[in-house]
Amino acid sequence: MIGLSGVSRRFGAVEALAGIDLEVGESEFLAVIGRSGCGKSTLLRIIAGLLEPSAGTVVVDGRPVRRPRRDVALVFQRPALLPWRTVLGNVLLPVEILGLPSASSRKHALELLDSAGLGDVHGRLPHELSGGMQQRVALCRALVQRPRVLLMDEPFSALDALTRAELADRLQELHMGLRATTVFVTHSIQEAVLLADRVAVLTPRPGRIRKILDVDIPRPRSFGHNAHLIEVSRCVAELHDLLL
Repeated sequence: MIGLSGVSRRFGAVEALAGIDLEVGESEFLAVIGRSGCGKSTLLRIIAGLLEPSAGTVVVDGRPVRRPRRDVALVFQRPALLPWRTVLGNVLLPVEILGLPSASSRKHALELLDSAGLGDVHGRLPHELSGGMQQRVALCRALVQRPRVLLMDEPFSALDALTRAELADRLQELHMGLRATTVFVTHSIQEAVLLADRVAVLTPRPGRIRKILDVDIPRPRSFGHNAHLIEVSRCVAELHDLLL
């Protein structure tokens, strides 16, 4: 679904990414981790068509990426909700921008809000919600257009640990149901193991692929007591060693 070949990016004299070769399959969930400044967010923006690579090529669904695409949605660190629009109004914003069918999209939006645990707050304004609830609204807004590709740039980084864990569980459930091809940038090894089919580890700047780790653990996953705790702990330990 997503292919990068020899992708590099420079900002003046600074080389952010160097020689990235990466394939992400249809409906796969790929997490990208690495130390601060290794180019994780730059990589995501290149896939999204918001930045051009200095070298190399990027394709989505067999077509070169030269600009943002209608079937690619992004979720950033901050929810960036419009304060004068209700929860449902914010979720439906891409529907209006893209000119999608309103009746079916409204139904889909309400279903997404229900699945995200927000079915009883769709008429509220953003300032009436907690930070975690606002980020769930942002996730629903990204999914309402039924994207084939979902790009997420540390969407839970500004939240407390318990809220992060709750939202990671919600995202896991949504991905299992909707199956959008997902690239998820994070600093959290635990989030990567909980969510991803594979984890790409980047080296310090310039970012290169150090290793791609398969996370072959049945879903749904949990960090509580469960039958797969040993496998989860093994993956966490291996990723920790790779980042040292």
